[in-house]
Order: sequence, then structure tokens, then C-alpha cells
Amino acid sequence: MSDLFKNDENLVKKASYLKFLARELADSLKTGNFRSLFRGQGIEFEGVRDYIRGDDVRSIDWNVTARMGHPFVKVFEEERELQVLLILDNSASMMIKNDKKSKFEVARYASALITIACELNSCSIGAIFFDGVINFCTKPFFCKNQIMLILNKLFKLNENPVKGSVLNSALIDAGRILKKRSLVFVFSDFCSDGWQKSMIALAKKNDVLAFKLCDSVDYEFFDFGSVVFKDAESGIKMLLPTSSKKFKKDWHNYNQQRLQNWKEFCLKHGIIPVIMNTKDDPLEILNNALKKGR
Repeated sequence: MSDLFKNDENLVKKASYLKFLARELADSLKTGNFRSLFRGQGIEFEGVRDYIRGDDVRSIDWNVTARMGHPFVKVFEEERELQVLLILDNSASMMIKNDKKSKFEVARYASALITIACELNSCSIGAIFFDGVINFCTKPFFCKNQIMLILNKLFKLNENPVKGSVLNSALIDAGRILKKRSLVFVFSDFCSDGWQKSMIALAKKNDVLAFKLCDSVDYEFFDFGSVVFKDAESGIKMLLPTSSKKFKKDWHNYNQQRLQNWKEFCLKHGIIPVIMNTKDDPLEILNNALKKGR
């Protein structure tokens, strides 16, 4: 999976491969439990049918009625469009590779699949990518160039990020650029502070799916003895006794409690929490999340 973002294939070839994988996801996006987000953007003439008692007389097609000798009414189909926004964290804590793939690689792959699924459904899509600064921000829009722009930025995202995380700023920017209710995907490990109020505000006006990226170290350590660990975001170093059974148990319990607190926060504020492990298949996780919905 990660090789897709590292090899020398051109962007068109990569997009074609992703399009093949994203077809099932496109169906889930269209038929899942977020159909209420499809908003009417106008009306399109579909045809005519026989007049039925009770129909609005203003909808009668008088030309067809005159030709056929009995009344017909015009039928219109509402044009519908789903608007999507991606928020992707590429901060330092997302880059650490404890398993075969980093959290960032999994989140980036999932974001690319969503982008292609939006193209297949003719959905407007925008994106915000961030580490210690906002790296990229575009309002939702639908056209081939927008799809390729987002994919191009995804493929070229810096894997040597600026220190820190501006998740809070990314959520605030999302609220500013979204002018109508949208489906928002947030991919992050949420290893920063101060984002909660902005997330609540975003979820009040949009349908938000929060994907918490996790890897093996979030659950347990291998026996390495006493090892110095460095926090990727703050740079703080700490000596951890990885062979200690008590430390392992405390570490596991601490992370499980953090995860539970995060889930409860999301559910309390109408946000859909989704756990995405680095060993998971992102396509399967995305499909299940969209089908489950609220």
C-alpha cells in the first residue's frame, strides 16, 4: 500500500489504480447512512406522466396534453450533490513506524480512496492537510482538476513534518470554509490538546467521522529493557522500563482509558468515532464506517 505513494508511477496511473479499488467505497458513500446530506442543488426535467387527480394543475404540460388528448404533467428530478471535506494530520507523531506502515501512510491511503470515491460519485470535495502548520487548504469543489490537485498534494506531503500539531486550527478552518452541511473525515491520532471545542462546533453543523489512528505501541511494548523514548511532538525524552510487567500493564490501561475517553467524547457530541489500526485494511474500515453511519 505505502509503495503506491513512493514509486515513480505518474499521478494518472496511481489515480487509475485507486479508482479500481474505490468503486465499492463509492457505492457505500452513495447508499450509506449519510444520504440525508445529499442536498438539492436545482431541478432537472425528467419527462411527463399521466395526470393524477390531486396533481398541481400548474405542472400540466399543455403541449403534450393537446397532442395526446388527455392531461399530462411534467416530472422533475432534483439534482443532488454530497459535499465532502478531508482533514488529514501529517504531524510527527503520525510518521513513527512501529508496524510495517505508519499511521500517516494508512491515513493518506484512506484519504486517497475517499477522494477517488468522490470523483466516481461526482461529489464536491475539499481538503485540509496539517502538521505544525496548515500545509494545504481548499474549499469543496467538483472538477477533474480538483481531484488531481488533492491527490497530487497527498502524494507529495512532507514526511519530515514541521514540529507540533495545529489540529485545532484545521478544525476552525474547516468550519469557516464549509458553507453548507457536509460529510467531514478527520484522520489523526489526536495526540494534541485544545481541539475539543472546535470539533464540537464543527459537528454541530456537519456530519463528522473521526478516525483515530493507532498502532501496536498504543497497546503494548516488546521487551527491550530500559529504553529512552522521545516524544515526536514535544521532544521530551523519558526512560521507560519496557520489560516491567507492571509498566506494561499500566501503559496498556492508560492507553485504553484514553481511547475510551475519546470515544465517549465523540459519541456525546454527535461525532462518529472510528478506530483505524495500522494493521487494518483502510478500505474495509471506511466501508464499515459509512454503512454504519449514525
